[in-house]
This record gives sequence, structure tokens and C-alpha cells, in this order.
Amino acid sequence: MVELDRRALLVRGGLASGLAATGAIIAGCSDPNAANSGVTAPGAGAGAAAERTGASESNAEAQSVSDHVLDDAMVPFDGDHQAGITANSHAVLNLLGFNLKDSVGKREFTNLMRLWTADARDLCTAETPAGSLEPEMVDTPANLTITCGIGERVFDVIGAPVLRPEWLRDVEAFDRDKLSPEWGQTDIVLQICCDDAVTAGHAMRHMIRAGQDYAQVAWLQQGFGHAYASGGKEKTMRNHFGQLDGTVNPRSDEEMDQQVWIDEGPEWAQGGTSMVVRRIRMNLDTWEKLDRNSRENSIGRKLDNGAPLTGEEEFDEPDFDAVDKYGLPTIDRNSHIARAQAPDGKPQERMLRRAFNYDMRPDYAPISETGFVNDEEELSGTDVQLSNSGLVFICFQKDMTKVFEPMQRRMDEVDLLNEWITHIGSAVYFVPPGVHAGATTGTFWTETLLDAVG
Repeated sequence: MVELDRRALLVRGGLASGLAATGAIIAGCSDPNAANSGVTAPGAGAGAAAERTGASESNAEAQSVSDHVLDDAMVPFDGDHQAGITANSHAVLNLLGFNLKDSVGKREFTNLMRLWTADARDLCTAETPAGSLEPEMVDTPANLTITCGIGERVFDVIGAPVLRPEWLRDVEAFDRDKLSPEWGQTDIVLQICCDDAVTAGHAMRHMIRAGQDYAQVAWLQQGFGHAYASGGKEKTMRNHFGQLDGTVNPRSDEEMDQQVWIDEGPEWAQGGTSMVVRRIRMNLDTWEKLDRNSRENSIGRKLDNGAPLTGEEEFDEPDFDAVDKYGLPTIDRNSHIARAQAPDGKPQERMLRRAFNYDMRPDYAPISETGFVNDEEELSGTDVQLSNSGLVFICFQKDMTKVFEPMQRRMDEVDLLNEWITHIGSAVYFVPPGVHAGATTGTFWTETLLDAVG
């Protein structure tokens, strides 16, 4: 295991200071609503009062519209690719891992896919699914998406192990992993994302109940990100470390075609993608002991706007050859962005990230010098973890063995962030292509695969 160079990490340490907030505070004092305070200047007369009344009504109308912005917000369910992959970041994640019951074979699996697809389509389009007990709960779709993936064992269940993609297997073991079976591989995954927690909760409950004859929940991973209206629809998610997570994601259709969608091999797989789920625990207690410069040095980016340490804006290209006044690399070669960078000549090592924060009850476990839990230490004072938080990291690519694994191999070898993160869960799924209601085939999840089985 490569040792961390603490000098490289801390050489830029020190107190981070700045007065950028001052301008924001001053600007905030110029309240555009101050003119509508209700105080009439002497001589203003009825005309001014009428203007205030009209402006007030206009503001109220605008506020009313913004208050209901999610009521009719929908992401199209049908299409060449499943929804919920390229969609903008959501506020709520309910990620469900299911295992099929022993009695399930190809026929039962087909029934489940038909049922779930129809119900998911209804839920995402504000329609009441058959058998729903709460029709009022679908009134606010709030960009609801439901995405389905299948694990490697499903190909055995449907009697087609020879059709299983070579990459559909466990991620290779890494030295730093501390994986728990609690967050391990399952037969099916449903990724339910939404900008309204009530809608997301109802969708989760309905899908569990609808599939109860065929599958049981093995785990539930819940997460959160930015709400739809906070900072714009395409705002990059910020994780618990304060880091903007997903800056280098593909954004154009062309980039999606190059990096995400399967376009080779059997026809039933084309338009689908390879999905990796990693549960990453983040040691906030030791991370928060770092000064700001050291945090940014570990990441390789500025915390305020996500710009690389050699740039000014979030999407500026990092310059890994730049050096500072000491002659040291401006972006540490062992920083997170440097280790995650695709090597020269391997541009295919790019992926689409969808990450969500999670919080659970603190377990007050002891903190060792390395920042990891040491069960032999006694609980004492501030030497215990006050958080149980992390990241539900989801990524999509054409082939995880050619993208996620080589990237993670580099970061497992050395990445300055490794001192504060631990991978505790892992699973891999094939996400089938999208569906089209009313078509002759491809009307429900995995239909083209099942047709190929015969």
C-alpha cells in the first residue's frame, strides 16, 4: 500500500481567508421588495398605492406559480434509454436491492417485469397504477424516475447463463475495501429518484407491494441531493466533504453515446448500460480537522465553485503540469482528480456519476490514528465518531471492467482522499434499454432479452 506524503498534503496548509462574502452581504441589503414595504411617501397619493398593489399582486402570482413548479414536472418514461440515468440530479434517492424468491423462474420473472414496468410508467406520469390504494399520492410527480437493473443471477433464473455479459460480475477486490454483505449484490435494483420525498416514498412502497409475490427487499439505500429549485436544474451535487461531485460527467448526447450506452454486442443489450453501486463511508470527524487548503489539495479542486486548482470556473480543464511558487505541482499528483483522470490514450475511461449523500445514526465508534474504526480502543471524549455519513455512489458506463475497475484500481493504490473514505458496499447490474408503450416489442423492462432466450 502506498504511503501518503503528508508534506505534500499539508505544505499548502494554513488558514483560508477571504472577503468574497462581503459583496454578497452588501448586495443582499438592496432588497427589491423594500419598495413594497407598505409605507407611502408624503404626496405619493393613490397612484403610488395602486402601483404597490399591482406589484404586490404580480409578486403573489409569480410566487404562486413557483410554489407549484413540481406539480406537473415529469421526466418522460418511455424512450430508447431508461429514465433516471441522464436526468438532472434529484433531491431524493430510494435505492432498493431485491432478491428473487426461490420459486421464481423465467415465467414469473417475466410477469414481474411486465407488472413493474406498467406501474412505474403510471407513477412517473401521474397516473394511478392498477391496485393502488392511495390514488391521491400520484398527484405530484416531481420529476419522479424509476430505473431497473438486473444482477448476474437473473440470467440463471431465466435459463440463459450463456447470454450474461462478461462484465456482469462482482467488482474485483481492492485492498482498501471493507465491504459488508449488508450492502452487497442483489438480483434486481430499482433506483427511485424524485424531487419530492412523499412522492418517492409512495413509489417505493407501491413497487415493493406490487412485487411481493416474486421478490423481497435485501437492502434499502436512501440518499439526498439538491432540490430542483435550489441553484438551477443542472447544479452539480455537493457531497458531505463540500466537494462538487459530478463535474466531469458527460453532458451532450454525443458524449452519452461515447461513454454510457452499450452500442455493440447482442441487440437486446444495445441502448442499455453497466451500473455500479458503491456505498462509501466518509469520515467527517477527521476530515473536519483539516484546514481548507489541505482539503482542496486532497481533492485537487476549489471547494467554493469546484474549479481545478489551476482554473477559475468549475468546468475549466485542469493543468496537471502547472507548478506553484515552491516548484511543487499545483494539483498534487496524488489528489483525487489526478488519480481519477483517464490516462493518456484511454479516453474511454469516462463514466456518468450519480451520487447521493446519506446520513445514519452515529455509532460513536472509536477513531484510530488513521481515521478508521478501531474496535480495541475505549470510548473517550471526542475520540469517537460523531457521524455515520457517506455517499451512495452510482455510475453508468458501457463496460465497468474497462471504466470503473481501472479507475478504482488507480485510486485504491493511492488517492489522498483515501484517508477519509472507506468503500463498504458494492453491486453491479445490467440496466436494459428503454421501453416504448404500444410497440411490437420492448414494451417492458428486459422484454428483448427474454425474447432472445425464447
